[in-house]
Amino acid sequence: MKGTHHYAMTTRWTGNTGSGTTGYQSYERSHVLQVSGKPDIPGSSDPAFRGDKTRYNPEEMLVGSLSSCHMLWYLHLCSVAGIVVTDYIDHATGTMVETADGGGYFSEVTLHPEVTITDPAMIDQANALHGKANELCFIANSVKFPVHHQATCKA
Repeated sequence: MKGTHHYAMTTRWTGNTGSGTTGYQSYERSHVLQVSGKPDIPGSSDPAFRGDKTRYNPEEMLVGSLSSCHMLWYLHLCSVAGIVVTDYIDHATGTMVETADGGGYFSEVTLHPEVTITDPAMIDQANALHGKANELCFIANSVKFPVHHQATCKA
């Protein structure tokens, strides 16, 4: 299916403690990400920036988006290649660097997929498909930092 795809969501700030943003410490960073017909995602900032550690922060969600997109492409490519994947887990990590002006940027994300397949003869081909998945991943193609892969595969 080729074409242009559009996505819509609502981000609703829920952290007004009564006085709005009258001071840096006067409000919570809590918010909710909403898409019609789907469960809400509770969000906040990273605890280092006065966020709620029990809620997802944007940095975690960026790393998660890269991991999820890669996995979905990888599973598709394995299916097309006749490689039967029976388990997939990724312990993805990302590095964000703060800048002197208070901003920051991601310098890299590393995916650590651990894949289990049914046929040991296809391990090399299964490993090679991570490169193709990275080339096709919509999210990886949208970021300006490198997305590395340290994959393992077993049968």
